[in-house]
Amino acid sequence: MYMKDPFELYIDSESKLTLHGLKQYYVKLEEKQKIMKLIELLDDLEFNQVIIFTKSQAYASKLNEIIQKEKFPSVACFRNMPDRLKIYNEFKEGKYRIMISTDLLGRGIDIEKINIVINYDMPPESDQYLHRVGRAGRFGTKGLAISFISSDKDTEVLNDVQARFEVKVEELPTTIDKSTYMNN
Repeated sequence: MYMKDPFELYIDSESKLTLHGLKQYYVKLEEKQKIMKLIELLDDLEFNQVIIFTKSQAYASKLNEIIQKEKFPSVACFRNMPDRLKIYNEFKEGKYRIMISTDLLGRGIDIEKINIVINYDMPPESDQYLHRVGRAGRFGTKGLAISFISSDKDTEVLNDVQARFEVKVEELPTTIDKSTYMNN
């Protein structure tokens, strides 16, 4: 299949990118507090679909087991899974409401129902952050991105994100007005 009237769009590397309709927050916590905070967020937030990013395939798999034990409809998807395309399609079709993944799904996917992205593990650089959080709030919808900050490196990446993309990522409030991240 060939494209009709293709064109290339170049964006100046100094341009400031913004994600309209996406609320972004961070929460500082120790590594051992992450699971409890994640479960609390999944209990408290209303969502259509959530994607949770981890730094490794092994942890995506382990976190999925933990979340399923808490009775959340989740699935893991990462590079070395033989049935990852089937799992991805089932998530896209709405069979699962929570996907735990590595950066495999950090870019190039468009799933309209994802309205929350959680960086369980902060990405190592700001470009990856932008790709990850850009999975929510697509197609003119609202979205929410929450990043767990548990190291000096995480703080560095967050600061770089705020400087490069001219965005203020605020500390996670006690309650979040659902109208800021859910479409009516």
